[in-house]
Amino acid sequence: MNSILGMFTFALGGLAGAIFLLPARGIKSWAYETWWFVYVLIGLIVCPPLICYFTVPDFWAITVSQPKTVLVQCAFFGMMWGVGALAWGLMVRYLGIGLGLAIGCGLCAATGTLIPPIARGEAASLIKDAAALTVLAGVFGSLVGIVFVGLAGKAKEAELPEEEKKKAVAEFDFKKGVLTAIVAGVFSGGMNFGLQSGGAIEKAAYASAVKAGVVAEGALFPWQGMPVIMVVLWGGFIVEVLWCVQQHLKNRTFGDYKKLSLKNFILSSLIGVLWVAQFVCTKAGEPMMGELKYISFAVMMASTIFFSTLIGVVIGEWKGTSSKTKAYLTLGTLILIISFTVMSIGSK
Repeated sequence: MNSILGMFTFALGGLAGAIFLLPARGIKSWAYETWWFVYVLIGLIVCPPLICYFTVPDFWAITVSQPKTVLVQCAFFGMMWGVGALAWGLMVRYLGIGLGLAIGCGLCAATGTLIPPIARGEAASLIKDAAALTVLAGVFGSLVGIVFVGLAGKAKEAELPEEEKKKAVAEFDFKKGVLTAIVAGVFSGGMNFGLQSGGAIEKAAYASAVKAGVVAEGALFPWQGMPVIMVVLWGGFIVEVLWCVQQHLKNRTFGDYKKLSLKNFILSSLIGVLWVAQFVCTKAGEPMMGELKYISFAVMMASTIFFSTLIGVVIGEWKGTSSKTKAYLTLGTLILIISFTVMSIGSK
């Protein structure tokens, strides 16, 4: 157990989640769906098995040998996340990095906590004891944080002239952004459900590593969750590639692939690498935490909000707004981070 290194790894995942769309600012002459397809191809199809190949012995054999119910469940939650990921991109497109990710991460943490017991018909467990009520308090706290962040976004829309809003966020649209943020926050929780559904795959990966002599029995093996990520993301790929094809047909943008651009391809691929990196960090950090691994999702979400807010300020998304608007943003962000901490305490 190495909790300091584990926390640092979770925070790195949050940083990756905050900056993954920054390379998109440099993509030119390609439609949104074109570079998005390259991102999902590299990030969801190519990277996961490559990571598994270099970290988990016989990863493919142990993955396909798992019960179909486990694989289907992980893939299904991956498809659910795929819907959220599409909305996630649109959310940042309409709201910017700072405002978009603050709202999206807050909703994602709340739904990721509430939906599983409700879906299992165990809603009563949400209020059964002091621990459950503590988690619930954290959830409601995150919703309060979202309200303040939303007030900051609404104030920004009212304060800045159209041309100023477009300088930092070219397609700024608060109403569209909030709608896509709600979809993103609700459905993106599927990623956490999927990652937590692959316990059998993780055990098999660990056993394979022990058998191959990569790790001693009982020793730390941070890569045991990599095959789970692969299955979940491949499920998400199904949804995302269907959307890309539909958008190409609708907008007649298949011709973009004839506009060969090494720069666009590299930047789109980098988006994919950064996106998958946040989940690699989350799963790699869990074994280092021992019994404290339950805080992984909360720490990553809190880190994403912290870094995205900081980046939003640096790249000028809040330039020209009043001190009151910035105070709303700061207060909302702090409440969200505190709420995730409270949810973690309650979970423990």
